[in-house]
Amino acid sequence: MKKFNFRKVLDGLTASSPGGSSGGGSGAGGGSVHPAGTAGAAGTPRDEIQETLTSDYFQICKTVRHGFPYLPTALAFDPVQKILAIGTRTGAIRILGRPGVDCYCQHESGAAVLQLQFLINEGALVSACADDALHLWNLRQKRPAILHSLKFNRERITYCHLPFQSKWLYVGTERGNTHIVNIESFILSGYVIMWNKAIELSTKTHPGPVVHLSDSPRDEGKLLIGYENGTIVFWDLRSKRADLRAYYDEAIHSVAWHHEGKQFMCSHSDGSLTLWNLKSPNRPFQTTIPHGKMQRDGKKPESCKPILKVEYKTCKNSEPFVIFSGGLSYDKACRRPSLTIMHGKAITVLEMDHPIVDFLTLCETPYPNEFQEPYAVVVLLEKDLIVVDLTQSNFPIFENPYPIDIHESPVTCTEYFADCPPDLIPVLYSVGAKHKKQGYSNKEWPISGGAWNLGAQTYPEIIITGHADGSVKFWDASAITLQMLYKFKTSKVFEKQKQGEGKATAEIVEEDPFAVQMMYWCPESRIFCVAGVSAYVVVYRFSKHEVNTEIASLEVRLQYEVEDIITPEPEIIPPFPDASSQLPSLKSLSGSTNTVACEGTMKDSIPCLSVKTRPVRMPPGYQADLVIQLVWVDGEPPQQITSLAINSAYGLVAFGNCNGLAVVDFMQKTVLLSMGTLDLYGSSDPYQRQPRSPRKSKQFAAGLTELSDSPVSLELERCKSPTSVKGSRKLSLPTDLKTDLENRENSFSRSRSSSVSSIDRDSKEAITALYFMESFARKNDSAVSPCLWVGTGLGMVLILSLNLPAGDDLRQSEPVMVSPSGTVLTLKGAVLTFACLDCTGTLTHPPYEVWRDLHSADDGEKTRKRKLVMHSPSSSQDMGDHQFAVICSEKQAKVFSLPSQTCLYVHNITETSFLLRADVVTLCNSVCLACFCANGHIMTLSLPSLRPLLDINYLPVTDMRIARTFCFTNEGQALYLSSPTEIQRLTYSQEMCDNLQDMLGDLFTPVETPEAQNRGFLKGLFGGSGQAFDREELFGEATAGKASRSLAQHIPGSGGIEGVRGAAGGVIGDLTRARIALDERGQKLGELDERTASMMASAEAFSKHAHEVMLKYKDKKWYQF
Repeated sequence: MKKFNFRKVLDGLTASSPGGSSGGGSGAGGGSVHPAGTAGAAGTPRDEIQETLTSDYFQICKTVRHGFPYLPTALAFDPVQKILAIGTRTGAIRILGRPGVDCYCQHESGAAVLQLQFLINEGALVSACADDALHLWNLRQKRPAILHSLKFNRERITYCHLPFQSKWLYVGTERGNTHIVNIESFILSGYVIMWNKAIELSTKTHPGPVVHLSDSPRDEGKLLIGYENGTIVFWDLRSKRADLRAYYDEAIHSVAWHHEGKQFMCSHSDGSLTLWNLKSPNRPFQTTIPHGKMQRDGKKPESCKPILKVEYKTCKNSEPFVIFSGGLSYDKACRRPSLTIMHGKAITVLEMDHPIVDFLTLCETPYPNEFQEPYAVVVLLEKDLIVVDLTQSNFPIFENPYPIDIHESPVTCTEYFADCPPDLIPVLYSVGAKHKKQGYSNKEWPISGGAWNLGAQTYPEIIITGHADGSVKFWDASAITLQMLYKFKTSKVFEKQKQGEGKATAEIVEEDPFAVQMMYWCPESRIFCVAGVSAYVVVYRFSKHEVNTEIASLEVRLQYEVEDIITPEPEIIPPFPDASSQLPSLKSLSGSTNTVACEGTMKDSIPCLSVKTRPVRMPPGYQADLVIQLVWVDGEPPQQITSLAINSAYGLVAFGNCNGLAVVDFMQKTVLLSMGTLDLYGSSDPYQRQPRSPRKSKQFAAGLTELSDSPVSLELERCKSPTSVKGSRKLSLPTDLKTDLENRENSFSRSRSSSVSSIDRDSKEAITALYFMESFARKNDSAVSPCLWVGTGLGMVLILSLNLPAGDDLRQSEPVMVSPSGTVLTLKGAVLTFACLDCTGTLTHPPYEVWRDLHSADDGEKTRKRKLVMHSPSSSQDMGDHQFAVICSEKQAKVFSLPSQTCLYVHNITETSFLLRADVVTLCNSVCLACFCANGHIMTLSLPSLRPLLDINYLPVTDMRIARTFCFTNEGQALYLSSPTEIQRLTYSQEMCDNLQDMLGDLFTPVETPEAQNRGFLKGLFGGSGQAFDREELFGEATAGKASRSLAQHIPGSGGIEGVRGAAGGVIGDLTRARIALDERGQKLGELDERTASMMASAEAFSKHAHEVMLKYKDKKWYQF
């Protein structure tokens, strides 16, 4: 392991040199507004920090995608391997097996997937896409890849069919032609069934696109072709002519065979099902409109909505199943999409929550000519996947083991915690398991293919998602899987708004008023805090016991005061008031019922929502401890919260918006501070701004160039107009991205234009980052003390000193004092994140209180003293006489030495873009700063020296959803919402990239194909000549010739070599795999040999027996028999 030594002594370089250093290594404190003298000044560390991370530790790769495939279009199932494939409109394919086996692959073209076909038990999949390309995917590797592609140039693909155990794929086109593709070579055969040959010569109209292709279960040499306009052709492949043709006056949507191959069923656009017999093709021998009302005068039933798909599955010991989607009566306009199951005379209609995209019946046998014995139906909906159990008369659904309900309500924010306390997952699961639904099928989940093992990665991981309906979900994300642990609803603390109430006008968000905007979780103390879009904060404590209690609530006035008078001099700005004198003047109310509305329509001191005042039953899990609401002030609505932090050891929660900052003591349930951002500076404001003075003051300190480069943050841009919150943006929707990013880019160009107007315009300064920490609050402090670091949208960093009463008893009664330290640090751009390193360069965690159950039945637990962990991992003695403060804004990162406040390192991360997310994370027992930029770059910087270690252009931010949900965590992990329904996880750790192959599931496992049932001698003799049909002879180049080159173009895929390389862990793996494949092949050849020999022996015996019979009766007359 390479080690780098960096001296913190920067002799001769001053921290006030112009901000040009973009390299992190030994650059001076570029752009620091407060010159700190030389870096070697008093209080600057002179010892060496050993940095162990190098660029070799970093590499970006996607790990796994969770959730429901976005905009699904196609479905396929391998009945032997028992794996399911889903294609989407964006060209993605998701392959699912047993829980843990979940694979995502993407067509490079991004064209929608029209159809999927498994090569059953072969470990391969064919996809047909909307760009008229066919692709063959190799599934015998953990990350599937394309082996071959075939691009049709002159015809559009409409339907594909691959018979079981065949290597010839039938492809129907929009022109009505049927082509045949060799799956092994992916070359088009010269054999084509032209539409004009298939239909009768006397027919004057084109039959339309091919909507169905299937070979007869009785005879593989016969192909059934269904055309859209209602024409059905039964084509003899050997004689190259139509055996029979059938016509129906309604469009065909799908066709399904009876397993004996003597009859088939069609579904039509008028909601009818027709059953046809091959012996009498002139008209269907049965026509039904299952959901049509019978007319009184005996006419045929009225037509219904189209039946989009029908499946006809036979059972040995009961009536056949006819299953179809659609076909409901037109007069039931409000009826939900449904799947109908007809079994004998019983008709069951299963109503769905979303439109049906496709469905498949799962059967016991892969052979089309045997009794099918259906046992389940997989129904793919637009936003869900359900599996219905057909073996029970009430058709229950299976409990879905996949995390496909992430989007149950749109995700508005995410948090990710890797390497969290190991006891949390079982604890959350135990409280979450009590809310499980009943009534599921008791059978095992039928999609059980593939293999998955735990892999080497063992640390616990938790993902938290916040949703538009106010719900919060905790997920177990360990070892690249995802399983829901626990869910609770934050909306339960509020009264439901009744329509037409006068109170409803106080809402600032009409749609989704409970949407979760921010979350803050302390895993060690299990305290959880959520900020909602309607300007409220709820503090939750965790308990294993149910409790009935009232919800405490506070109201906070947090409004930027607009001054009408002209402020003559900057010195008039009042100094920071003492916290104790602040308390009486606060217009905070202890209960949400005492809301006061001023006369007329002006709203004042009204919160947006009403907290429940009656005692509320709270089940085990997260229970609301305190609700804090911002209120309307003089007719102006409260602005949305832009930053949030909580600390269990201090018992404080802090939050800010574009107006100011509030600090609340959640132990004593009191407001400690509620103040406009400008007032926080007191006399320390380096720019001496007045609140909205009409006269532009020219008395600004030097260093304005620093501020003129400051971008206006996204939150600030939103908060410009107080009225803009009404009808506010729905957090989960991505459509606002362009305007948001454009606004933000425009704000950069504007803010550079004039420093004076920049300050005047942005005097409403948003609080963008908060951090509780044991730190040196003032210059040259001798010891650390509790502090609150505050970062603003203009790149200013303020440190507030917290004076906490000593001892448990006093903490409950004595007030906490919040006072300014006078410390102001600056960066370019809105501040995003803070962190603290001790003198050895180790990350120092904020103090926390060890969790205790306040509602425990054990009195000892309730009354025992609070156990605080103040410094971890270092103890307070090891803290040394200094620490490093790491501060990152959307433009640059700085490392300051405390208490001297010397800027040791600065790195200008981006000039032309801005950071969306920055986190200080641990990796390989070291620490680094991980950043995600709006231009799509993911970067990591070493700490404390800010050396660039990784910079990869990973993902352009085309969507506000990505910007909102991207987050980094420890051990090189990150995630974001790649679509409204899917979470994409990735790693920036080289070690995890190397180990990923071991962690992913296997899609293909060696399974013996079930043997076909013995058909019996007579059935084989008279049941058609299907067995003797040789497709190779008919479709091969020798007989059929070559297809026209201009018709389709073969494109070799990259999956061959890469697939072999990716699937094995080395050369030995390759050899082993090759040996296994050869063994399997040899075994199959041996079996074939034996079968051939036994067939020859039986043929010989039959011949001998027949000869003997012939000799016996040869000389007898007819009357002697």
